Amino acid sequence: MAYQSTSVFPETFLWGVATAAHQVEGNNVNSDTWLFENVEDTAFMEPSGDAMDHYHRFREDIALIASLGLTSYRLSVEWSRIEPARGLFSKAELAHYREVLQCCRDNGLKTIVTLHHFTSPIWLLAQGGWESPETPSLFARYCARVVEEMGDLMDYACTMNEPNLAWLLADVGATSRNASDRAEDPMFRSVAKALGVEPAFLAQFQFAATERVFDVKLAAHKAAVDAVHAIRPDLPAGWTLVGSPFKAAPGGEGRAAAAREEICDRFYRASAGDDFVGIQTYSRSWYGADGPVDPPAGVELTQRDEEFYPEAIEESLRAAWDQSGTPLFVTENGIASEDDEQRERFLDRAVAGVGRCVRDGIPVLGYTCWSAFDNFEWVFGYGPKYGIISVDRETQRRTVKPSATHLGSIARCNGACVEIGDAR
Repeated sequence: MAYQSTSVFPETFLWGVATAAHQVEGNNVNSDTWLFENVEDTAFMEPSGDAMDHYHRFREDIALIASLGLTSYRLSVEWSRIEPARGLFSKAELAHYREVLQCCRDNGLKTIVTLHHFTSPIWLLAQGGWESPETPSLFARYCARVVEEMGDLMDYACTMNEPNLAWLLADVGATSRNASDRAEDPMFRSVAKALGVEPAFLAQFQFAATERVFDVKLAAHKAAVDAVHAIRPDLPAGWTLVGSPFKAAPGGEGRAAAAREEICDRFYRASAGDDFVGIQTYSRSWYGADGPVDPPAGVELTQRDEEFYPEAIEESLRAAWDQSGTPLFVTENGIASEDDEQRERFLDRAVAGVGRCVRDGIPVLGYTCWSAFDNFEWVFGYGPKYGIISVDRETQRRTVKPSATHLGSIARCNGACVEIGDAR
């Protein structure tokens, strides 16, 4: 195979992996997601429990990531640890996360810090969550406190992770666009009983897709960006979005176009003026006349029965650039697979697509693989294997997969060892 002699990627391009606090730290007991996992009638396949104990093992984990030859680590800090009760900020937890970021710096890794990755404090959920008019100011206050305490160790700030995911979940019936529907959901009824509120009141970040939630999330994001810049004007700030190409099956052209607008395009446009927008893509979405449909018969699938389509990230980047005109950052990209050779093929084709975007003049700042480790995957539990490093949860032993070494080699050559070629 012939490779390009020089890289299309700039010298400043970042190559990294990502995690999220709740998915790797363990025992995030003050978060709303922990509550949802552990109530009667939960939709979660299993609770997160100890996860992979990254909270205590971060030093060895970060050193392992750096040893692969990667140059960045995207991680999140946990609001429910830092502010476990409204207005009560934990100096110990702030110091902990500062130590984590300092460890990244000591290991030569740039930090992409997500301030909210799906999980919120239980107290926020109990007062209306992401439909409450108070949430934007409360979120901005929290973000300001984090940047005050550790902003000097942050290279990029992501305000929130995938605020548009809820609308994609609504299309597949996993959540609802109507608050009143929460009263019919057994899991929401159990959480509401635990908190002494009505189920319709529970606007959880992942599981609420009302237009009120859209307004609150957008206001919270903008307030957070302003809060970050008020303290560190030079710290690039943006949010990260689900990016998915929407493919029409026969008769599905109108439904696919409507989904593209609701789930992606309006969020891309709202990113205009930010310092960057993170794009997070795994596959493409097929739509028929009545909504989402399965991929065509015979296509290669991943462990999650999603279409194996690495070119989705290229298509998402181009769509985001067309709609936002904002610099882009691949903040998540990968597949769930027990077949690591499949993951290596995915990485090569995905990076090639990113390279074509860069070659065409689209400003892409970095490529981040999801995920660093096999970890807790929300309602799906520990079944899906997205990591380039496996974890034995009985012993907490980490094992580097061949795909981790492969990604490290791509980072070391700055993408020059991947054949860019033309779009498929």
